[in-house]
Amino acid sequence: MPRTTDPDEDDHPDTHPPQPVYYAEQALLGALLLQPHHLNDTTEIEPDAFSHPAHRALFTAIRTLAAPDPAQHAKNTKWLDEALATAREHTRGLTASYLHTLIQNCPSPSHASAYARMIETDHARRTLEHHAHHLTQTATDATLSQPVAATLAAADALTACLADLAARFPPHPGSLPRTPAPPPPQAQDADDEAVDEERFLLATATAHPAETAQMRWLTVQDFTHPLHAGLWQCLTALTRRGAPVDPVTVLWEAQQRGLLTAGVEPAGLLNLLTATAGSPQYWGERILQRSLLTTAHETGRRIEAYTDDPATTPYQLVIGSRRALADLNALRTRWDHATSPTPPGSRPTRTRAATPPRAGPPRTATPPTTRISR
Repeated sequence: MPRTTDPDEDDHPDTHPPQPVYYAEQALLGALLLQPHHLNDTTEIEPDAFSHPAHRALFTAIRTLAAPDPAQHAKNTKWLDEALATAREHTRGLTASYLHTLIQNCPSPSHASAYARMIETDHARRTLEHHAHHLTQTATDATLSQPVAATLAAADALTACLADLAARFPPHPGSLPRTPAPPPPQAQDADDEAVDEERFLLATATAHPAETAQMRWLTVQDFTHPLHAGLWQCLTALTRRGAPVDPVTVLWEAQQRGLLTAGVEPAGLLNLLTATAGSPQYWGERILQRSLLTTAHETGRRIEAYTDDPATTPYQLVIGSRRALADLNALRTRWDHATSPTPPGSRPTRTRAATPPRAGPPRTATPPTTRISR
C-alpha cells in the first residue's frame, strides 16, 4: 500500500498510529471519489461516523454535490475539484494530492458498502464509550447539586444508545463479550462520612424500629462496613419477627450471628446503637444514594472496558452493556421506592420527638469512637 498521507500532518512524528478504521475511511472515500454512484450503497452512514475531521468534511461534500456524469467524470477532475473546494470550507490542510492518495488506497470501489459498515461499527463503539465515560464521570462529580438525578439521566442516555445499536446491528450467536471486567478499585477503608452515616442509621433505626420495617429498599449490599451490614441484618430480622428492638436486643442478636469477634466489644456496640441523630429514613437514603452512585461508576467502567476491546462486536457491546446495567437498574427501582411519597395510611403513625429535616439534619451527636475495627 502506498504511503498514507495525512491531510493535517506536519513535521512532528505521529505517536498515535492510525487505527484500522482510518484505512476503512480512506477506502470508502477513495471509492466515492472514483465512482460517486456508490454513494447509494452508503445511505445509512452519517458524516459524524468518520473519526477524522478531514474525512468527515470530505464525505459531507460528496453527499452535498450532485453526482457527476460517469463519462465526464472519467475524462476530467472538475467534480473532484468541486468536492475539494467544498470540503475545504470546513477543514484545513486538505489537498488535491490527498484526494489522489484516497483513490490509490481504495482496494475495490465495489466494496464501498463493506467499508461503510466498518466505519459505522467503529462509530458505534466510540459513541457507546462516550456515554459510558459520561456515566462514570457523572457518578463521581462532587459538584453536582442533584447527583442521583444527573447520574440516572446519564444512564438513560446510555440505555437509549444501546437501543439504537440493537436496532442497527442484528443479534448473532455467541453474543456475550469475552472482555474481562476491570479489576475493582484497591480495597480501602470506608471513608469517614460513609461510616458516620451508617452508624447514625443503626442508632436511629434501633430507636425507631417501626420506621425500619418500612425500609425494605435498603439492603446489606448498600453498606460499606461489613459489621454495619451485619447489624442491619440483626435489626431487620428482629422487626420481621415482631421481637422487641432496643440496643440490648440488637446486641444479643449480633452475638447469635457471630458478629462479636475480636475487636468488637459489647460495650462498643451499645455505645454505637445509642448515638441517635436525625431519622432512619434520612440516613437510609444517604446510604442508598452512595450505593447507587458507586454502582453507576462501576457500571460505566465495565462498559468502557468492553468498548476498549476492538474484538468486541457491536451486538456483544449491547448484550454486555445491558447486563452491566442490570444492577444499576435494580438500585434505581429501590431508590424510587425510597424517595417516592408514602401513600396515606401505608405507614403507621407514631409520635416521637421532632427530627431535623431530611434535607440535611444538623449533627447533634458525634458517632462514638469505639474499639470496633473497620
